[in-house]
Amino acid sequence: MSAPKFFVLLLMIAFASCSNPAEIRRTDPLESGRGFIEASLKGDYVEAQKYLLQDSTNLEYFEGYKKFIINRSKEEKSGYSDASIIIDSTDMLSDSVAIISYSNTFKKKPSRLKLVRVKGDWLVDFKYTFNGNLLPGVEE
Repeated sequence: MSAPKFFVLLLMIAFASCSNPAEIRRTDPLESGRGFIEASLKGDYVEAQKYLLQDSTNLEYFEGYKKFIINRSKEEKSGYSDASIIIDSTDMLSDSVAIISYSNTFKKKPSRLKLVRVKGDWLVDFKYTFNGNLLPGVEE
C-alpha cells in the first residue's frame, strides 16, 4: 500500500472512531427526558445514567429503581422494553427547571419527570419522581 493511501486510510479510521452517531444530546429538556425514559424502559441503565443529575440522592434512587426492575418477571421486563413513550405535557417552570408528564403504553400509569439545566445540559432530577420537589432547594 502506498504512503498516501495508507495515510488516507489512517485518517478515515481516526475520524470514524471519533464520531459517535449515538452521541448524547442534552440541550433540550424534552430530548433529555425522552432519552432517559426510553433507555430506562429498555433496561439500558448505563445509557439512562448519562441523563441523570449526578448527586448522591439521585444515584441512590436510581440504584433502587434498577433493582426493582431487575427483579420483575421476564414478561414484565419485555412489556417495558417494547413500550412506547406517551408525552402528555412539558411544563417549563423556569429557564432551568422543566417537568415532563408522561406514561408508557405498557403500564399506562401517569408519571412526572423533573429536569434541571446545569451548565447548559438538561439532566433528570430523579429524586423528584419520589419526593415531588418542584424547585431546586425545596424539599417536601
